[in-house]
Amino acid sequence: MQWFGRRESDNVNDERGGGGGRLAIGGGVLGLIAAAIYFFTGVDPSALLNQVSTNQSARQEQTANKGPEDAGKHFVRVVLADTEDIWTKLFNDMGRTYEKPQLTLFNDYVESACGRASSASGPFYCPGDSQVYIDLSFYDELKNRFGAAGDFAQAYVIAHEVGHHVQNLLGISQKMDAARSRLSGRAYNKLSVKLELQADFYAGVWAHYEKSMKNVLDKGDIEEALNAANAIGDDRLQKQAQGHVEPDSFTHGTSAQRMYWFKKGFETGDINQGDTFGNGDLD
Repeated sequence: MQWFGRRESDNVNDERGGGGGRLAIGGGVLGLIAAAIYFFTGVDPSALLNQVSTNQSARQEQTANKGPEDAGKHFVRVVLADTEDIWTKLFNDMGRTYEKPQLTLFNDYVESACGRASSASGPFYCPGDSQVYIDLSFYDELKNRFGAAGDFAQAYVIAHEVGHHVQNLLGISQKMDAARSRLSGRAYNKLSVKLELQADFYAGVWAHYEKSMKNVLDKGDIEEALNAANAIGDDRLQKQAQGHVEPDSFTHGTSAQRMYWFKKGFETGDINQGDTFGNGDLD
């Protein structure tokens, strides 16, 4: 991805290095924080939290060696700027106004309108404050643990979370919140999968315009994103973590589903093609 020297968003808050000992796991408005733990790890969130204290000193030392304007921050700001430009255009085409989200960088712990979260939660979006949150150490996990290397794999993660912001602006998140009160846990889980797959679709739409409008994709970028989608499918994560797959506990979809919807968004570039629900569950 060609990102060096390009426009950077002003909507990035850097809270790294200011953390401190606030335990941070909380289910957000839509439960996306807890889901993100499973999404990016495939194991019990409590087990991950036990690792936080062990790794905290190492991460703090790593953060201390980073300047406030490190390359990771520049990269995030460029990707967020591209999402702003592209979604502003697409919303204008729909006769709507795109409200830009904030993105907060943190290490260890963060407080959001959806509750407190640790870096073990992985990147997440909180509808309550319209913010994306990410600990950049996750990118090391993405590369080393999940085998999904490359800058466009990293950009896909941000684009997915911004996809949740798009859902929030379009009223889909509010419908999900209402459905949660009338559905069983299992039924809501199925809707949660569809919500996440739609965010993957929106990430694909963004990638479509990264190519056609921004012209900043390098050869192999889309393969990097698809590899990341494959690496963090529920079935693959469960198989790695526990040796078997439990479809009823899926929250984000299988590897095949995630790749399918990202690819569909990329190939069509048409936001109207992303109805992952399709059966009136949110009506």
